[in-house]
Amino acid sequence: MTARQVPAGPALGPLLLLATLLPGPALASEIVGGRPAQPHAWPFMVSLQRRGGHFCGGTLIAPNFVMSAAHCVDGLNFRSVVVVLGAHDLGEREPTRQSFAVQRVFENGFNPTRLVNDIVLLQLNGSATINANVQVARLPAQNQGVGNGVQCLAMGWGQLGTARPPPRILQELNVTVVTTLCRRSNVCTLVPRRRAGICFGDSGGPLVCNGLIQGIDSFIRGSCGSGFFPDAFAPVAQFVDWIDSIIGRPPARPGQQDPERGSRMERRQLLRPALRQVRPEGPRWPSVSPTGDEVQVQAGVKPHAGARAGAPAL
Repeated sequence: MTARQVPAGPALGPLLLLATLLPGPALASEIVGGRPAQPHAWPFMVSLQRRGGHFCGGTLIAPNFVMSAAHCVDGLNFRSVVVVLGAHDLGEREPTRQSFAVQRVFENGFNPTRLVNDIVLLQLNGSATINANVQVARLPAQNQGVGNGVQCLAMGWGQLGTARPPPRILQELNVTVVTTLCRRSNVCTLVPRRRAGICFGDSGGPLVCNGLIQGIDSFIRGSCGSGFFPDAFAPVAQFVDWIDSIIGRPPARPGQQDPERGSRMERRQLLRPALRQVRPEGPRWPSVSPTGDEVQVQAGVKPHAGARAGAPAL
Protein backbone atom coordinates (compact mmCIF):
# COMPACT_ATOMS: atom_id res chain seq x y z
CA MET A 1 0.00 0.00 0.00
CA THR A 2 1.22 3.48 -0.87
CA ALA A 3 1.13 5.82 2.11
CA ARG A 4 2.03 9.41 2.68
CA GLN A 5 3.48 10.66 5.94
CA VAL A 6 2.04 13.53 7.95
CA PRO A 7 4.37 15.11 10.53
CA ALA A 8 3.12 14.81 14.08
CA GLY A 9 4.07 16.24 17.43
CA PRO A 10 6.97 14.66 19.31
CA ALA A 11 4.62 12.80 21.64
CA LEU A 12 2.97 10.90 18.80
CA GLY A 13 4.42 7.63 17.60
CA PRO A 14 3.49 6.12 14.24
CA LEU A 15 -0.26 5.76 14.75
CA LEU A 16 -2.34 4.48 11.85
CA LEU A 17 -6.10 4.67 11.82
CA LEU A 18 -7.80 1.88 9.98
CA ALA A 19 -10.90 3.52 8.54
CA THR A 20 -10.98 4.40 4.86
CA LEU A 21 -12.38 7.89 4.40
CA LEU A 22 -14.44 8.86 1.39
CA PRO A 23 -15.08 10.76 -0.95
CA GLY A 24 -13.01 8.90 -3.46
CA PRO A 25 -12.79 5.21 -4.29
CA ALA A 26 -13.16 2.54 -1.65
CA LEU A 27 -9.52 2.21 -0.64
CA ALA A 28 -9.90 -0.23 2.24
CA SER A 29 -6.90 -2.46 2.85
CA GLU A 30 -6.59 -6.09 3.70
CA ILE A 31 -6.03 -7.96 6.87
CA VAL A 32 -2.35 -8.44 6.06
CA GLY A 33 -1.30 -12.08 5.88
CA GLY A 34 -4.83 -13.42 6.22
CA ARG A 35 -6.79 -15.97 4.22
CA PRO A 36 -10.23 -16.03 2.58
CA ALA A 37 -13.02 -16.94 4.97
CA GLN A 38 -15.48 -19.66 4.11
CA PRO A 39 -18.71 -18.26 2.66
CA HIS A 40 -20.88 -16.84 5.44
CA ALA A 41 -18.78 -18.48 8.14
CA TRP A 42 -19.19 -15.28 10.17
CA PRO A 43 -22.86 -14.31 9.65
CA PHE A 44 -22.62 -11.41 12.12
CA MET A 45 -20.02 -9.62 9.95
CA VAL A 46 -21.16 -6.26 8.56
CA SER A 47 -19.88 -4.08 5.72
CA LEU A 48 -20.39 -0.33 6.17
CA GLN A 49 -20.53 1.32 2.76
CA ARG A 50 -20.69 4.79 1.23
CA ARG A 51 -21.26 5.47 -2.46
CA GLY A 52 -21.17 1.76 -3.13
CA GLY A 53 -17.77 1.20 -1.52
CA HIS A 54 -16.82 -0.60 1.68
CA PHE A 55 -15.06 1.64 4.22
CA CYS A 56 -15.44 -0.06 7.62
CA GLY A 57 -16.55 -3.28 9.22
CA GLY A 58 -19.08 -3.89 11.95
CA THR A 59 -20.85 -6.55 13.97
CA LEU A 60 -24.58 -7.29 14.15
CA ILE A 61 -25.41 -7.38 17.89
CA ALA A 62 -29.22 -7.23 17.65
CA PRO A 63 -31.62 -7.50 14.72
CA ASN A 64 -31.68 -3.69 14.50
CA PHE A 65 -28.27 -2.69 15.92
CA VAL A 66 -24.72 -2.83 14.56
CA MET A 67 -21.57 -2.23 16.63
CA SER A 68 -18.56 -0.57 15.01
CA ALA A 69 -15.68 1.81 15.74
CA ALA A 70 -16.66 5.37 16.64
CA HIS A 71 -13.94 6.83 14.43
CA CYS A 72 -15.55 5.17 11.40
CA VAL A 73 -18.49 7.57 11.51
CA ASP A 74 -17.01 10.45 13.50
CA GLY A 75 -17.63 13.60 11.47
CA LEU A 76 -19.64 11.79 8.78
CA ASN A 77 -23.26 12.32 7.83
CA PHE A 78 -24.53 8.96 9.05
CA ARG A 79 -27.42 9.15 6.61
CA SER A 80 -24.89 8.49 3.83
CA VAL A 81 -23.92 5.13 5.36
CA VAL A 82 -25.44 1.89 4.08
CA VAL A 83 -25.25 -1.11 6.42
CA VAL A 84 -24.86 -4.35 4.47
CA LEU A 85 -25.53 -7.68 6.19
CA GLY A 86 -25.05 -11.17 4.79
CA ALA A 87 -22.17 -10.23 2.49
CA HIS A 88 -19.21 -12.43 1.61
CA ASP A 89 -18.13 -11.51 -1.92
CA LEU A 90 -18.42 -7.74 -2.31
CA GLY A 91 -18.10 -8.07 -6.08
CA GLU A 92 -21.25 -10.13 -6.48
CA ARG A 93 -24.96 -9.33 -6.24
CA GLU A 94 -25.48 -11.82 -3.46
CA PRO A 95 -29.07 -12.85 -2.72
CA THR A 96 -28.05 -13.33 0.91
CA ARG A 97 -27.59 -9.59 1.49
CA GLN A 98 -29.80 -7.30 3.52
CA SER A 99 -29.19 -3.55 3.39
CA PHE A 100 -30.32 -0.87 5.82
CA ALA A 101 -29.92 2.83 6.44
CA VAL A 102 -28.77 4.20 9.79
CA GLN A 103 -31.58 5.70 11.84
CA ARG A 104 -29.61 6.80 14.91
CA VAL A 105 -26.03 6.77 16.23
CA PHE A 106 -25.01 6.11 19.85
CA GLU A 107 -21.50 6.94 21.09
CA ASN A 108 -20.05 6.48 24.58
CA GLY A 109 -17.54 9.25 25.22
CA PHE A 110 -15.30 8.62 22.22
CA ASN A 111 -12.06 10.59 22.57
CA PRO A 112 -10.53 11.10 19.10
CA THR A 113 -7.31 12.45 20.60
CA ARG A 114 -6.55 9.57 22.95
CA LEU A 115 -8.51 7.02 20.86
CA VAL A 116 -10.37 5.63 23.85
CA ASN A 117 -14.01 4.52 23.91
CA ASP A 118 -13.76 3.82 20.17
CA ILE A 119 -17.18 2.19 19.99
CA VAL A 120 -20.41 3.20 18.30
CA LEU A 121 -23.83 1.59 17.99
CA LEU A 122 -25.77 2.14 14.78
CA GLN A 123 -29.52 1.72 15.01
CA LEU A 124 -30.90 0.45 11.72
CA ASN A 125 -34.05 1.70 10.04
CA GLY A 126 -35.45 -1.82 10.17
CA SER A 127 -34.82 -5.25 11.67
CA ALA A 128 -32.69 -7.89 10.00
CA THR A 129 -34.20 -11.21 9.02
CA ILE A 130 -32.20 -13.73 11.02
CA ASN A 131 -31.22 -16.77 8.97
CA ALA A 132 -28.19 -18.94 8.17
CA ASN A 133 -26.35 -16.00 6.58
CA VAL A 134 -27.33 -13.18 8.95
CA GLN A 135 -27.05 -13.79 12.69
CA VAL A 136 -26.54 -11.85 15.90
CA ALA A 137 -23.10 -12.13 17.51
CA ARG A 138 -22.48 -13.22 21.08
CA LEU A 139 -20.95 -10.74 23.52
CA PRO A 140 -19.05 -11.38 26.76
CA ALA A 141 -20.44 -10.45 30.15
CA GLN A 142 -19.53 -7.02 31.48
CA ASN A 143 -15.80 -6.81 32.38
CA GLN A 144 -15.18 -10.42 31.31
CA GLY A 145 -12.44 -9.61 28.82
CA VAL A 146 -9.80 -11.82 27.26
CA GLY A 147 -6.44 -12.78 28.73
CA ASN A 148 -2.86 -12.86 27.52
CA GLY A 149 -2.04 -15.60 25.02
CA VAL A 150 -5.63 -16.33 24.00
CA GLN A 151 -6.02 -17.21 20.31
CA CYS A 152 -8.57 -15.06 18.49
CA LEU A 153 -9.72 -14.27 14.97
CA ALA A 154 -9.81 -10.88 13.22
CA MET A 155 -11.60 -10.30 9.92
CA GLY A 156 -12.27 -7.70 7.24
CA TRP A 157 -12.34 -6.77 3.54
CA GLY A 158 -9.75 -4.75 1.60
CA GLN A 159 -6.82 -4.35 -0.78
CA LEU A 160 -4.40 -7.23 -1.27
CA GLY A 161 -1.38 -4.99 -1.74
CA THR A 162 0.04 -2.03 -3.62
CA ALA A 163 -1.45 -1.59 -7.12
CA ARG A 164 -3.72 -4.59 -6.63
CA PRO A 165 -7.50 -4.45 -6.40
CA PRO A 166 -9.21 -5.02 -3.06
CA PRO A 167 -10.30 -8.60 -2.42
CA ARG A 168 -13.92 -9.29 -3.00
CA ILE A 169 -13.87 -12.07 -0.40
CA LEU A 170 -13.94 -11.54 3.37
CA GLN A 171 -10.49 -12.20 4.87
CA GLU A 172 -9.74 -13.71 8.29
CA LEU A 173 -6.60 -13.95 10.40
CA ASN A 174 -5.57 -15.87 13.51
CA VAL A 175 -4.07 -13.53 16.12
CA THR A 176 -2.81 -13.82 19.70
CA VAL A 177 -3.81 -11.49 22.54
CA VAL A 178 -0.91 -9.68 24.23
CA THR A 179 -1.33 -7.67 27.42
CA THR A 180 2.28 -6.69 28.18
CA LEU A 181 2.40 -4.21 25.26
CA CYS A 182 -1.11 -2.83 25.70
CA ARG A 183 -2.88 -0.16 27.71
CA ARG A 184 -5.88 -1.18 29.78
CA SER A 185 -8.34 0.67 27.58
CA ASN A 186 -7.60 -1.65 24.64
CA VAL A 187 -7.33 -5.28 23.71
CA CYS A 188 -4.14 -5.85 21.70
CA THR A 189 -3.02 -8.64 19.39
CA LEU A 190 0.07 -9.79 17.52
CA VAL A 191 0.77 -12.53 15.02
CA PRO A 192 3.87 -14.34 16.32
CA ARG A 193 6.83 -14.98 14.03
CA ARG A 194 5.45 -13.36 10.88
CA ARG A 195 4.28 -10.06 9.44
CA ALA A 196 0.50 -10.06 9.60
CA GLY A 197 -2.25 -8.00 11.18
CA ILE A 198 -5.14 -5.63 10.66
CA CYS A 199 -4.84 -2.62 8.36
CA PHE A 200 -6.67 0.39 6.89
CA GLY A 201 -10.34 -0.27 6.26
CA ASP A 202 -10.59 -3.07 8.83
CA SER A 203 -11.79 -0.57 11.45
CA GLY A 204 -14.98 -1.49 13.22
CA GLY A 205 -14.67 -5.20 12.49
CA PRO A 206 -14.84 -7.82 15.24
CA LEU A 207 -12.18 -9.64 17.21
CA VAL A 208 -13.63 -13.08 17.98
CA CYS A 209 -12.25 -14.98 20.97
CA ASN A 210 -13.78 -18.25 22.19
CA GLY A 211 -16.90 -17.52 20.17
CA LEU A 212 -17.45 -14.07 21.73
CA ILE A 213 -16.85 -10.60 20.30
CA GLN A 214 -14.07 -9.23 22.51
CA GLY A 215 -12.77 -6.35 20.39
CA ILE A 216 -13.52 -3.74 17.74
CA ASP A 217 -10.72 -3.02 15.25
CA SER A 218 -9.43 0.43 16.19
CA PHE A 219 -5.83 1.41 15.31
CA ILE A 220 -2.27 0.23 14.76
CA ARG A 221 1.24 1.60 15.23
CA GLY A 222 3.99 1.37 12.66
CA SER A 223 3.20 -0.31 9.38
CA CYS A 224 0.36 -2.74 8.78
CA GLY A 225 1.33 -6.21 9.93
CA SER A 226 4.70 -4.95 11.18
CA GLY A 227 5.17 -7.84 13.60
CA PHE A 228 6.67 -5.28 16.00
CA PHE A 229 3.81 -3.20 17.42
CA PRO A 230 0.53 -4.80 18.51
CA ASP A 231 -2.77 -4.03 16.82
CA ALA A 232 -5.31 -2.28 19.08
CA PHE A 233 -9.00 -3.03 19.52
CA ALA A 234 -11.68 -1.33 21.60
CA PRO A 235 -12.48 -3.70 24.52
CA VAL A 236 -16.10 -4.79 24.11
CA ALA A 237 -16.27 -6.29 27.61
CA GLN A 238 -15.93 -2.82 29.14
CA PHE A 239 -19.07 -1.62 27.36
CA VAL A 240 -21.55 -4.50 27.63
CA ASP A 241 -23.75 -2.86 30.29
CA TRP A 242 -23.89 0.30 28.17
CA ILE A 243 -24.68 -1.76 25.07
CA ASP A 244 -27.50 -3.51 26.90
CA SER A 245 -28.92 -0.16 28.03
CA ILE A 246 -29.09 1.00 24.41
CA ILE A 247 -30.39 -2.08 22.64
CA GLY A 248 -32.84 -2.97 25.41
CA ARG A 249 -31.42 -6.36 26.36
CA PRO A 250 -31.70 -7.06 30.10
CA PRO A 251 -28.34 -7.71 31.82
CA ALA A 252 -27.61 -11.30 32.80
CA ARG A 253 -28.24 -12.04 36.48
CA PRO A 254 -25.53 -13.77 38.56
CA GLY A 255 -25.56 -17.49 37.79
CA GLN A 256 -27.84 -17.06 34.79
CA GLN A 257 -26.68 -18.44 31.45
CA ASP A 258 -27.28 -16.02 28.60
CA PRO A 259 -27.00 -17.72 25.17
CA GLU A 260 -25.89 -14.42 23.62
CA ARG A 261 -23.03 -14.03 26.10
CA GLY A 262 -21.72 -17.57 26.42
CA SER A 263 -21.71 -20.11 29.21
CA ARG A 264 -20.27 -19.63 32.69
CA MET A 265 -17.45 -22.00 31.75
CA GLU A 266 -16.60 -19.88 28.71
CA ARG A 267 -16.59 -16.76 30.88
CA ARG A 268 -14.15 -18.38 33.33
CA GLN A 269 -11.72 -18.84 30.43
CA LEU A 270 -11.66 -15.09 29.78
CA LEU A 271 -9.59 -12.31 31.31
CA ARG A 272 -8.72 -12.22 35.01
CA PRO A 273 -8.72 -9.48 36.27
CA ALA A 274 -11.16 -7.42 34.21
CA LEU A 275 -10.02 -4.61 31.96
CA ARG A 276 -10.55 -1.04 33.07
CA GLN A 277 -10.06 2.46 31.69
CA VAL A 278 -6.51 3.69 31.14
CA ARG A 279 -5.15 6.22 33.67
CA PRO A 280 -4.42 9.76 32.43
CA GLU A 281 -0.71 9.06 32.06
CA GLY A 282 -1.55 6.64 29.26
CA PRO A 283 -0.10 3.32 28.13
CA ARG A 284 3.45 2.09 28.12
CA TRP A 285 4.31 1.10 24.57
CA PRO A 286 7.78 0.31 23.18
CA SER A 287 9.69 3.53 22.68
CA VAL A 288 11.47 2.28 19.54
CA SER A 289 9.71 3.05 16.28
CA PRO A 290 10.62 1.35 12.99
CA THR A 291 9.30 4.33 11.01
CA GLY A 292 9.99 7.40 13.15
CA ASP A 293 7.61 9.93 14.63
CA GLU A 294 4.97 10.39 11.97
CA VAL A 295 1.41 9.45 11.20
CA GLN A 296 0.75 7.46 8.05
CA VAL A 297 -2.44 7.79 6.06
CA GLN A 298 -3.28 6.57 2.58
CA ALA A 299 -2.33 8.82 -0.30
CA GLY A 300 -5.27 11.02 -1.22
CA VAL A 301 -7.17 10.22 1.96
CA LYS A 302 -7.94 12.88 4.54
CA PRO A 303 -6.32 12.08 7.92
CA HIS A 304 -8.97 11.00 10.38
CA ALA A 305 -9.56 12.26 13.89
CA GLY A 306 -6.54 11.39 15.98
CA ALA A 307 -4.20 11.25 13.01
CA ARG A 308 -2.79 14.69 13.62
CA ALA A 309 -0.29 16.54 15.75
CA GLY A 310 -1.12 16.35 19.41
CA ALA A 311 -2.56 12.83 19.37
CA PRO A 312 -1.45 10.64 22.27
CA ALA A 313 1.74 8.64 22.46
CA LEU A 314 0.15 5.22 22.30
